[in-house]
Amino acid sequence: MNHLNPIARAAAALTVIAATAACAAQPVPRALDSAPMAPPAPRSAAPMPPPAPAADAPMPPPPPLAGPRDGVPTTVSGVVRRFVINPEGDVDGMLLADNTLVRFPPHLGTQVAATIEPGASVNVNGFAQASGTLRAGQIADTKSGRSIVDQPPPPDAQRLPKSLAGVGLVKLDAAGRVLRVTSAPRGEPDGVLLIDGTVIKLTPAAAARFTNLMQPGAMVAAQGYGTRNRYGESLQATAFGTPGNLTVLYGDLPR
Repeated sequence: MNHLNPIARAAAALTVIAATAACAAQPVPRALDSAPMAPPAPRSAAPMPPPAPAADAPMPPPPPLAGPRDGVPTTVSGVVRRFVINPEGDVDGMLLADNTLVRFPPHLGTQVAATIEPGASVNVNGFAQASGTLRAGQIADTKSGRSIVDQPPPPDAQRLPKSLAGVGLVKLDAAGRVLRVTSAPRGEPDGVLLIDGTVIKLTPAAAARFTNLMQPGAMVAAQGYGTRNRYGESLQATAFGTPGNLTVLYGDLPR
């Protein structure tokens, strides 16, 4: 049995101690976070371009053209054929040579009739209505350059008292062929304009009873109360239908 001398045993002990110290000096690895790392966000794929049409593929049809709508700014030009009036006798419109009906508020009628005459060429700026009628905002005589702009009546304008409304109306009869149908502000039919310029007014509810007559070319007849003057004839119908076949609209009115 070999016995190490004291010097050898001391050297061996120092070697073990040095190795142990070296191991203790090594850094302790840091624990990883307990929460897993989020995967990287996927990259969004670029949109694929649409496939090119085949050479012999038919072309798609063009989108339909939008026609005039109610309230769309519109300009028309034409020759004034005649003025039209309401049952109270106020000029509230004019018919152009191409049968365009231009309407304006009754309080402008006197000014329009004093500025423009039948046969004059006019430019009208306004708004297309559902029925094809033009609501005028400005009417200009192309020859004289004079124009009328739609403005509210002045506050001090004289108005007929409500108690006297209809006092000047007379009983009228009318018959003829429809040139065009007139409409209320919301677009409902409310009467007809005859070829001779006579205006027959109905309430929208009454007009709805005669859908077969509310169309151009129909032969109609009416009785009612209105006005006949140098500009034309207009009546609010109390009976409506065809010649020789009238329907009484209001049973409590005198005939």
